Amino acid sequence: MGKFATVADRDAIEAESAWADVDRPETLYGFLTRAKERYGNSNAVSFQLTSGPQDKAETLNWSEVHAGATRAANLFRALGVGEEDVVACLLPNCTETIHALLGGAVAGVVSPINPLLEPEQIAAILRETGAKVLVTLKAFPKTDVPQKAAQAVAMAPNVKTVLEVDLLRYLTPPKRWIVPLIRPKNPVTHSARVLDFNAVTGQQNATLDFPDSTGDRVAAYFHTGGTTGMPKVARHRYSGMIYNGWLGHKLLFAEGDTVICPLPLFHVFAVYAVLMSMIASGAHVVFPTPAGYRGEGVFDNFWKLIERWRITFIITVPTAISALMQRPVDADLSSLKVAFSGSAPLPVELFRRFETATGVTIVEGYGLTEATCLVSCNPPEGDRKIGSVGIPFPHTDVKIIRHGGPEGDAPAECATDEVGEVCIANPGVVTGNTYTETDKNRDLFHNDAYLRTGDLGRLDADGYLWITGRVKDLIIRGGYNIDPAGIEDALAGHEAVAFVGAIGQPDAHAGELPCAYVELVAGAEAGVEELLAHARAHVPERAARPKYLEIVPELPKTAVGKVFKPELRKMAIRRIYDQALKDAGVAARVETVTDDRKLGLVAVISRTGDDVSDDHLNQCLGVYTRPWKWAE
Repeated sequence: MGKFATVADRDAIEAESAWADVDRPETLYGFLTRAKERYGNSNAVSFQLTSGPQDKAETLNWSEVHAGATRAANLFRALGVGEEDVVACLLPNCTETIHALLGGAVAGVVSPINPLLEPEQIAAILRETGAKVLVTLKAFPKTDVPQKAAQAVAMAPNVKTVLEVDLLRYLTPPKRWIVPLIRPKNPVTHSARVLDFNAVTGQQNATLDFPDSTGDRVAAYFHTGGTTGMPKVARHRYSGMIYNGWLGHKLLFAEGDTVICPLPLFHVFAVYAVLMSMIASGAHVVFPTPAGYRGEGVFDNFWKLIERWRITFIITVPTAISALMQRPVDADLSSLKVAFSGSAPLPVELFRRFETATGVTIVEGYGLTEATCLVSCNPPEGDRKIGSVGIPFPHTDVKIIRHGGPEGDAPAECATDEVGEVCIANPGVVTGNTYTETDKNRDLFHNDAYLRTGDLGRLDADGYLWITGRVKDLIIRGGYNIDPAGIEDALAGHEAVAFVGAIGQPDAHAGELPCAYVELVAGAEAGVEELLAHARAHVPERAARPKYLEIVPELPKTAVGKVFKPELRKMAIRRIYDQALKDAGVAARVETVTDDRKLGLVAVISRTGDDVSDDHLNQCLGVYTRPWKWAE
């Protein structure tokens, strides 16, 4: 492991060797084979179906992970999957998910899909990627994933084979006896053939039946976005996957470490920052329950799971930290070294509360799907600047770019501490054709080399990166640009506030006005007027102070804990448009707000009375920028 405490340490690692000359395998199968050769009998992956600290768990060593991935790869190739063909995985976390992910990327291109998506969205991804094979769950109590999969495949005729994983094998009696009696029906409405994943992989050889790829290639498609709209699909190469693993081993993990990762294996954080790092280092990763942090009892049992497995590293997100801080630390945490937090900014107060309660350091980092994940992190052995995302990793070049300007100037690199768009170049960036949709790649790169992340940020004098917001999140009030991060940081400083989402709500005069949605800390009390007063006192720019604030039971969030702002924008459009219709006496209401691929968010209007015409709505809603349409 290399020392990573300062920018100078990062530069020293880069000076050891150019990335092209780093000793590493060219392919994922070579990467896995090296892990087998180096760490074969060491614990690799553990999975618990249920969250109890004494519950049954399955643990595989690196030789067994290699064999499982090889058998899966052989099966996919036998099913007609070539190097450019796609294996989709619609699965929660389990051992089979790891075999399918790794085997899919060895045989062809693997495409993990979020099981929380709706069938129409799943089908859209299956069609966009041209998936030939789908690996998913067999019908099982308390999950609708198999039903969603069946509906999606009916809308994606390109899927020829469905492979089902049966979670029954993880159960112990009496549940193991009961489940077959209560297993829900899953009417199949598609023409794809359905096979049992474990049965058919068990018939395959544990050595590769076909020649491995000859070098680097695209081997994964990961979709971006939350839980509504059609996600974008990003391409990932072997080199990016292995780069993430190399970083983990070089800077953080070693054989003998045990990592707990209750994050989903359809997300880059779990697959690349964690699983690839385990392959590189020979460390051991524990996945508790199929749903991770969302699993029943995971938060209540979390500290006891740390003690059971002698965990050295926690992988987490701010929403999970908030939930954990509402439970007593009731176990031996002496094995713990560090907790890694990603996916969203961590409120300072939550940061301090966690470190006080556990005595464990939190390290914040930054990554994104389009870059095959890792970009930067606070150095565990160096200065951790709370609120920053740390120092860019070795072989990652970050530039802060100012695009345009009042005079339409050419893009230019920002000065120290000047906010601009974060642009990155590293081995994880697939330059030129990051997304599978050609149109999505237009204007995606600065100087044809640096990925434009869409994040606003700055580099300070010590080389630390700070993320301040999203380019598209900017609230544009009468031509005045407002960064929502300033509103969110101010409100997050209130002791009763857990999470904040600030957006621009439609306004007939200014285009947008800042508004905020707030989720309170469990058990805390605060009123709207109190929070608005707090914002007035702590948001220095008068134009940025929220004109509306709403306290909600829980903010909408993505599977990895980010506040999902498209849903907040929908809430705001519905509220503003409904009020405008009421004030104008128009007998109509907003039925829903949809995400149109070309028009963006569109208000869908239903009549509630007679004699309501297009003219009535145009006069009432035409003063706003967001379009509307009649419900069908």
